[in-house]
Amino acid sequence: MPSEPAPPDWVLTQRRAIGAHIREARVAAKLSQEALAERVERDRQTVNRIENGVVATRVDTLIRIARALDMPLAELVREEPRPANGG
Repeated sequence: MPSEPAPPDWVLTQRRAIGAHIREARVAAKLSQEALAERVERDRQTVNRIENGVVATRVDTLIRIARALDMPLAELVREEPRPANGG
């Protein structure tokens, strides 16, 4: 089976932004990566990879993270304003 092509830069940028939102919310909730991982039934390395935008995570995992952080999913995946060139 052929592998998927690498995502475009704008997708990677948005993935990193989502990870940053998760990290900010986790820190505000005074949770370690390990504590969040336990709440969402994942390992700490997975949480780390999501926060750093290294992996494209499943929607189910994002839903679990939002619930664990007691915030709307939309807040975690909110889109930052795009540059005028459509970035």
